[in-house]
Amino acid sequence: MNAPLTSKLLAPQAATLEFSLDGRTVTAGADETIWAVAKREGTTLPHLCHKEGLTPAGNCRACVVEVEGERALAASCCRNVSAGMKVQTQSPRAASARRMVVELLVSDAGATTDTYTKASELSQWAEQLAVPRGRLPQRDAPHYAVADPSHPAIAVNLDACIQCTRCLRACRDEQGNDVIGLAFRGAHAQITFDAGATLGESSCVACGECVQACPTGALMPAKGAGLLDVTKQVDSVCPYCGVGCQLTWNVGPNAQGEERIHFVTGRDGPANHGRLCVKGRYGSDYIHNPRRLTRPLIRRTGVKKDAADIERVKLGELPLDALFREASWDEALELAAGGLAKIRDGAPALAGSSSLGFGSALAGFGSAKGSNEEAYLFQKLVRTAMGSAHVDHCTRLCHASSVAALLEGIGSGAVSNPVADVAQAGLIFLIGANPTVNHPVAASWIKNAVDRGTKLVICDPRQTSLTRRATWHLQFRPDTDVALLNGLLHVIVAEGLVDEAFVKARVNGYEALKASVAEATPERMSEICGIPADTLRDVARAFATSKGSMILWGMGVSQHVHGTDNARGLIALALLTGQIGRPGTGLHPLRGQNNVQGASDAGLIPMMLPNYQRVSDAAVRTHFEALWHSPIDAKAGLTVVEIMHAVTEGRIRGLYVEGENPAMSDPDLAHARKALASLEHLVVQDIFATETAILADVILPASAQPEKWGSYTNTDRLIQIGRPALTPPGEARQDLWVIEQVARRLGADWNYWQPEDGNGQAAAEAPVARAYEEMRSVMEPLAGVPWTRLVREEAVVTPASREDRPGEDVVFIDHFPTADGRATLVPTRFRPGAEQVDAEYPFVLTTGRVLEHWHTGAMTRHASMLDAIAPEALMSLHPADALTVGVRDGQAVLMSTRHGAVQARVRISTEVQPGQVFLPFAFWEAAANKLTGDALDAVAKIPGFKVTAVKLSALA
Repeated sequence: MNAPLTSKLLAPQAATLEFSLDGRTVTAGADETIWAVAKREGTTLPHLCHKEGLTPAGNCRACVVEVEGERALAASCCRNVSAGMKVQTQSPRAASARRMVVELLVSDAGATTDTYTKASELSQWAEQLAVPRGRLPQRDAPHYAVADPSHPAIAVNLDACIQCTRCLRACRDEQGNDVIGLAFRGAHAQITFDAGATLGESSCVACGECVQACPTGALMPAKGAGLLDVTKQVDSVCPYCGVGCQLTWNVGPNAQGEERIHFVTGRDGPANHGRLCVKGRYGSDYIHNPRRLTRPLIRRTGVKKDAADIERVKLGELPLDALFREASWDEALELAAGGLAKIRDGAPALAGSSSLGFGSALAGFGSAKGSNEEAYLFQKLVRTAMGSAHVDHCTRLCHASSVAALLEGIGSGAVSNPVADVAQAGLIFLIGANPTVNHPVAASWIKNAVDRGTKLVICDPRQTSLTRRATWHLQFRPDTDVALLNGLLHVIVAEGLVDEAFVKARVNGYEALKASVAEATPERMSEICGIPADTLRDVARAFATSKGSMILWGMGVSQHVHGTDNARGLIALALLTGQIGRPGTGLHPLRGQNNVQGASDAGLIPMMLPNYQRVSDAAVRTHFEALWHSPIDAKAGLTVVEIMHAVTEGRIRGLYVEGENPAMSDPDLAHARKALASLEHLVVQDIFATETAILADVILPASAQPEKWGSYTNTDRLIQIGRPALTPPGEARQDLWVIEQVARRLGADWNYWQPEDGNGQAAAEAPVARAYEEMRSVMEPLAGVPWTRLVREEAVVTPASREDRPGEDVVFIDHFPTADGRATLVPTRFRPGAEQVDAEYPFVLTTGRVLEHWHTGAMTRHASMLDAIAPEALMSLHPADALTVGVRDGQAVLMSTRHGAVQARVRISTEVQPGQVFLPFAFWEAAANKLTGDALDAVAKIPGFKVTAVKLSALA
């Protein structure tokens, strides 16, 4: 299903009226169409250009009805009802006209539509209406005859096109991508891409909205997917970014009779309303990749761990089986747990780090790609069975600084408003985020809002595809976020734009912040950040005075050594102006992975137990110790980067990594890989032999997201259900089962997975529900969301205090979750970061994602279509810098920093400023984190990925 018209999401409740439909008096809203009312009353009229959610066009005329007193038949899909109207849907005249329209369309595309899809709406309507075939001449237009196979993911067969323009409206009005057009006239009219390019050469981002909209198979998933047999459809949630799109896996047998996901369609979920991006729609076949781990692996006796083996294995120079041998599950689990137990029971405590005196030489990395239940049980395993406080996951590398500032300032690390609230905003303030790449469906809501008149402010050193829609693009100098924000805050204070009533009633610390920004005049801050003073004033005024200003930010804000200060400045912007606690306002850090929010909520962080309850609080510890029947360390553990340093120092000797890939994601990769290789015992649980797994002692093959039950919490605080479509391959097992098996062998008396649930190979709902209910008992926001409700409703926004009521979309309406109910402003001052350019390293390197790839590429690099679209890392370089360095587009360049060096090919682009370069981090061939350092934000312990000094050398 496509998204509902966003204009209707904001429309006031329409007046009701009565009219006659096929001789019956019916009641309808004045904004409803005849087609919609007829469907609700039990009559679905033929339709081909119309699709619920798309802007009505009325160009195919297959849905015409007769309205009394009118000469012409009316297209019911775009004709609104009116009081007293008399409509006949089944009159002979209307029925005859509909049949003739469909017959004419069959003469255009009927000869080919069924050769591309088994679900042709044209054929379905022709059969239902008993339309004769062969009476009319078939279309004979040469420009329709040639197929366009240029795109890896989408097949174009315009000989099946009926010019309904559904694809055009899906692309333009829903996704806001403006790739598809309708060119020429009469018999020469045809659908085009970027005014005549092939689809593969066009600016298409492969969201597939056009494919989902097409009724005839003219646009289809590539490789004949539309002709494959679908034997079951499984509703679930996307395994990629934090938007949390609901989707349907369409499953059927392949040529060998093995079940496969043939294609994916979007569902009408709260976060996506049917929309998907290229990863969600075309990135699911990673689970069928022949490189999947299917049996437990144990390092061969006498084969030492060597960080250089990562490159050898990835390059195909060293086979994996030269390092590992296959083992049974019993042997692998005994070795995995036995190695951890040996260190736990025999190692002395880290000096000053543990009140328990045991287990502190162990650590665990969980995963934001897994479910809430897995995150909860994994952190419980580390804290209890492993006896260690050192448990963390990738939030430390993405939004730790945002969460730290939010907890400090407003008492909660969660977002205040869902992304879709941009539809109700007067101004969107987007900083340090590129949602068209990282959160494409969320970006579509931003595009829709801006196209309806909402102002967009982009603050980013790089240009993005949203720049053309922005009222202001503040392309500030890298690493000067604090100066930019303080300049805006100065204007708001100096010009009397502060919401005095809001601040007086609900905010602490105003005077201190006022004094702090007094000298941060736009002129002074302009000298630092490079944005004209008058522009800073204009933006500050617009933000403070709009009907609703909503702030969204990404890792361009958080991944700095001053990331916490950046977030503090954004919080101050919202609080000073009262732009929080209402629809269309608020603070929203866009979560990068599908379950970063949920994994953090579940306690997969070293300083917090589930629901952000501090381990230092004695009453909190007492409660969990009684629940878990185990003591808990009173001190916060080490974070991911700190753990790597502790490994190097010999203070951490054993590590259990579940679904993470620190050998690609950690900063200063040379140091991180050397540390991992030096571990006495490394256990890795994953679906592929990742860079980290290559350095393991034991590898435990796990389940992919489409193979398991579980709940996931998206960036909107929306908890959703994931269902299994397939069984893991070979002897791979459910992650939840594996975690419990390790815990049991470490002495834990766990009983989530019971004999009747099977051997852990196939997915079972019951153990997941048991883990969920225990987790829910210690997480107040889930009080009103038992497992039964979650399965029944598919998605519930949290917090939800009662089972019989919906959750809270907008929070902080009348108070903040702090001791006094008030928020606190925290002043900041601009300070240069640790990485500074100089004569030797004259460029600033920024890292991030590309649309087609995600995180460390462990999943997307194994997805055939995604890797075909974006097969290599390309370094973006400004044309002026290309002349200075002496490189041409596509030439190889050596990038060197104070931490390491990699090679990549150049993509010359004005998206970056002169003096700035960009490199994606998903590619092992040019691992960007070899270049970055491990300097940390002092508060959140997050590395400064976004600013690294680099030099470039052209290669032949």
